[in-house]
Amino acid sequence: MADALKDMFNKKFYEHLAMEFNTVDKHFRTDNFVKDVTKGLDSLSLNQRLRNTTVTLKKHLPDDYKKSVEILSQVVPKFQSHYTSFLFPDFVGQYGHDDFNLSMEALKYFTQFSSSEFAIREFLKKDFTKTLKVMNKWADDKNHHVRRLASEGSRSRLPWSFNLDEVIKNPSVTKPILEKLKSDDELYVKKSVANHLNDFSKHHADYMLSVINAWDKTNEHTAWIVKHASRTLIKKGNPASLAVFNFEKNVKVEIKDFKLNKSKIKLGDTLVFDFDIVSTKNTSQKLVVDYVIHYVKKSGEAFPKTFKLKEIELKPKQTVHVSKAQRFLDFTTRKHYAGKHFIEIKINGTSYLKKEFNLTV
Repeated sequence: MADALKDMFNKKFYEHLAMEFNTVDKHFRTDNFVKDVTKGLDSLSLNQRLRNTTVTLKKHLPDDYKKSVEILSQVVPKFQSHYTSFLFPDFVGQYGHDDFNLSMEALKYFTQFSSSEFAIREFLKKDFTKTLKVMNKWADDKNHHVRRLASEGSRSRLPWSFNLDEVIKNPSVTKPILEKLKSDDELYVKKSVANHLNDFSKHHADYMLSVINAWDKTNEHTAWIVKHASRTLIKKGNPASLAVFNFEKNVKVEIKDFKLNKSKIKLGDTLVFDFDIVSTKNTSQKLVVDYVIHYVKKSGEAFPKTFKLKEIELKPKQTVHVSKAQRFLDFTTRKHYAGKHFIEIKINGTSYLKKEFNLTV
């Protein structure tokens, strides 16, 4: 995905960016900026291109930080909803620490066009308590992009960013934010709160469970957050997490007739597998069924990726037939390598059967 995104930072984009800056600030030298920012561009990665844009903008904008922010604020609406829009909050994250209040307002504004989730962490790193206090206020904001920033920016392990050690050591510091957002009706916010909690499930599972157990899960939005936040623990078969959703702790089933349509496939093929789940219990069992593909990495090692299959209420002595088709294609987020793969069936986090198949690329 990074390779695809980095191509957005190309000469055509920079020419457009320079034109928009010149429209706002007639002193902005478009040709000079494009020449500077595209120097050595081909060798730069996604994040290097983003930071190079920020650094180059600093050279071509006024020395006065406030004036630069005013210009950036007028230009940003022209670049909303693209990864390239991250350059606006990135400028604040790099150069705004001497004017905290202005920078907070700028990040609050810029996040409405893409996200300030990475930039706000630069301020959390420098003054965690002061910054988190502002973010706690953002959790009450009427704009859902701002509310989402309060949760997303304070995640302990935000992807593509550095960890927040203060939150890892003491997860309760972000609880006031999560409490305000636990019933938010915006999906964008709900996903962030769920991911925030799911981060905790990886290093503070007991704390995470204590938070969601205290919440009113009769609220549909809270229930959605809790379910999505618990996905990692459920896949691991964590008993306390399974209990939250009344999934069976003492599963008694047999897997029969587990079959693959092919034992050898090539890239582009679809692997179809099916099996029967047979109850061996005299009471009903609420089950979550997952399948795991053990992909071969470039190094030759196996990388397990868990996929949700279905949830079922298995009645006493009942048999349920399950079938699934999985197509093997390269994506920007996943590249396939030839070799011996495995497909594994899990029920309530417990592994039952595993079958081998070979992939050729």
